Amino acid sequence: MAIKNYEDLEAMHLDVLKEIGNIGSGNATTALSQMLNTMVDIEVPVVEILDFQQAIDAAGGPEKIVAGILVGIKGDIDGMIMFLFEKELVSVITETFFGHQTENLVAIDEGEKSALHEIGNIMAGSYVNAISQLADMFIDVDVPKMAVDMLGAIMSAPAAQMGQMGDKLLYIDNNIVLGNVNVRSKMLLLPTIDSLGNLLGKLGVL
Repeated sequence: MAIKNYEDLEAMHLDVLKEIGNIGSGNATTALSQMLNTMVDIEVPVVEILDFQQAIDAAGGPEKIVAGILVGIKGDIDGMIMFLFEKELVSVITETFFGHQTENLVAIDEGEKSALHEIGNIMAGSYVNAISQLADMFIDVDVPKMAVDMLGAIMSAPAAQMGQMGDKLLYIDNNIVLGNVNVRSKMLLLPTIDSLGNLLGKLGVL
């Protein structure tokens, strides 16, 4: 059976994709805890197949200010990963590296943006390494693009690039405790439809 769009996915395929989201986000969050040199308690993430508007609403609405880090993926799987960092998580990061918390996401300076950029890069690498090992596939990551803006504006870039290939994505909502701080990290996995078929085929469910 060929996958031509997300509507072709059956319950078994969705279960496999959700497990991939679970494993990948676990790896990425562990990488984050290592960079911050702090203990991490990871709850089982919420993993859903959503369209772009549903993802925006689930992540807090189009006017919510977030730090968005977009990472292209290529190789046996083409597409992109996006991390959405809320103010609480950014505060943990800036306090660790710069000794102060973030009061206003829009006001973070270039050094702080650079740190978020690098953290997104390492987390994306950890995520795709988990998928690569699980499915025995080669996946590489591009240099991340990072912006702080309203969520609707942040999501416009992947929507424009991926819209012609489908309007669905894998939405992963992580509730994690870093040290003694409860924060949320949201990840969006957007593979092309062909890549999705290749991945499910490699995992023996297509």
